[in-house]
Amino acid sequence: MNLFDPKPTANPEQIRKIQFWVRDRLNLDEETVVMVSELRCSEPGCPPLETLIAVLDGPGQRRQFRFHKTIAEMAPNDIDSAIPSA
Repeated sequence: MNLFDPKPTANPEQIRKIQFWVRDRLNLDEETVVMVSELRCSEPGCPPLETLIAVLDGPGQRRQFRFHKTIAEMAPNDIDSAIPSA
């Protein structure tokens, strides 16, 4: 693993889509923060890149969801199958 490799950049439009899918699935308003990040993983058995979604419902209230896919590979059915509806 080269620590000096440039960080992969995700398509901002795809990130907005994922945020929309999460908001829709959880019935969130526009004020609720939904963060989408793509992370490298160097642990054995972990995919090279994974997507992390964090929902910040309020001070000290955070939910996280991990997907063993890149942001580019994410689809609405991933959100539907992994995140329980509100």
